[in-house]
Amino acid sequence: MGFFETLRIENKKILNLKYHNLRLNKTIFDIYGKKSDLNLEEFIKIPDSKSYRCKVIYDKKIQSIEFLDYKPKVFNSFKFINSNIEYPYKSIDREELNRLFEKRGEFDDIIITHDGLIRDTSIANIAVFNGLKWFTPKTPLLFGTQRAKLLENKIITEKDIKVKDFKSMVSFAIMNALIGFREIKNAKFGDI
Repeated sequence: MGFFETLRIENKKILNLKYHNLRLNKTIFDIYGKKSDLNLEEFIKIPDSKSYRCKVIYDKKIQSIEFLDYKPKVFNSFKFINSNIEYPYKSIDREELNRLFEKRGEFDDIIITHDGLIRDTSIANIAVFNGLKWFTPKTPLLFGTQRAKLLENKIITEKDIKVKDFKSMVSFAIMNALIGFREIKNAKFGDI
């Protein structure tokens, strides 16, 4: 079993480093029962000032580090898929997530729901705006690093977001370590 962190690097700086370190060390403790205080900054040797997607694979220790050119993906349309999938750790085994993603049809991505509640997309946490505040699901599929940062800075608030209330929201955004917080104007959604 292995896990990974995907970090965004801009101008030789690792974005959201604190939150990646927290999640990595929590995963090592939860899965292996080993107290860990790894600092990814000590392992990642940034080659130059280009923008990168840095993928760190680990188990009890760092196994590999890979730098890939970063090209943002575009997401404008989403299909709702109900599933009881659990993905509490950023595991390299994404087989079940990939199976759900394949059901998207002509849509760019999926929105995973369970028990009438919104959870996540296949690669990002979700936020919705009700006209006053941004909310993110209390029970996401994965506790993302960008989500953690925005919660700590009180930019978003946790709340159960019911599928039936989704259409009444004013705006919609996705967030992860690579894309940051991206409000999607004129997003298209499949049947809810």
